[in-house]
Amino acid sequence: MRIRDIDGLHGLDDAHGRKIALQGDENPQVRLRIGIALLINAHEFGWRFLRISLIIPWAVPTIVNGTIWRWIYNADYGALNGLLYQLGVIEKYVPWLIQPWRAMTLVIVADVWHSVPFVALIIQAALATHPAELHEAAAIDGATAWQRFWRITMPLLRPALLVVLVVRTVEAFRVFDIIYIITRSGPAAGTMTISYLSYLETFSYLHVGSGAALSFIVSAFVLVAALVYMRLLSSPDLAE
Repeated sequence: MRIRDIDGLHGLDDAHGRKIALQGDENPQVRLRIGIALLINAHEFGWRFLRISLIIPWAVPTIVNGTIWRWIYNADYGALNGLLYQLGVIEKYVPWLIQPWRAMTLVIVADVWHSVPFVALIIQAALATHPAELHEAAAIDGATAWQRFWRITMPLLRPALLVVLVVRTVEAFRVFDIIYIITRSGPAAGTMTISYLSYLETFSYLHVGSGAALSFIVSAFVLVAALVYMRLLSSPDLAE
């Protein structure tokens, strides 16, 4: 398998773009997860119920998760259409998965629903180990809530955030099953990812060399991304 053969694979650029979309969506996801973790750690009203309810989406197998969301997005009897129709938001049922950009957005929504709880619990566990005395001393010295969060909480969260970013980056590169269940990479390869392309090359087209080469490319990207995250999160400039 030659490098120029890999470069000419049909759909490789689009698949790489879909992977970038999934990975690039991590920034708002991380902020959402930190917010949920802070809410649980603050022990506000209902925090126990929130923590328990977070386990449910994460505990659901990805195949089951994909099947649930495929039913929700169904154009004929889906729950999303039913809800929006009852609320008067839409006048008729909408085929949600026929446009590539919308299909990709909805796949990301399904993936976020499945992955956010696990990461939020990791961050909440890290927050629980932070000594309260640091925040109390900073508050006495006149530090605002934002200053305490940025100067105390975030630096102490660096190890947990590194684990989160590396794990989610790996998952973004290897995402396959939820796309296989919901869209089968359609419409018009609009939800094609590099992992799905590797599956097609290996098992559908029987291009074993191409599939293996794509797998090595994924591994290389993951390694580079992990090194970049480690470099950025270990930088003292992050807390300045």
